[in-house]
Amino acid sequence: MATFAVTYAYSHSTSAGRDKVRPAHVEFLKSQFDGGRLLKSGPFGPEESPGALLIIAGDSKADVEALMDQDPFQQAGLIEERNVRQWNIFFGADPAAQN
Repeated sequence: MATFAVTYAYSHSTSAGRDKVRPAHVEFLKSQFDGGRLLKSGPFGPEESPGALLIIAGDSKADVEALMDQDPFQQAGLIEERNVRQWNIFFGADPAAQN
């Protein structure tokens, strides 16, 4: 599997909606983490525009996009912009993956 960096950008106007949907969003992410697809994730800091970074294992960009389409935040229209980019890890990678 390849590694992908997914970024979410949220609008300030969706804050209340995100608060309402957050429990389902967190449950979705937890299930992906427990299943080994979600490697790391978290929101950007308070000095940044609202959003999040998620590191996802996937077979292809289309595979990751299809997975992230299932995120309750995405389904509720709470993500203003989503970017999925394949990420080739160099430092911190599994030594077997560097060959």
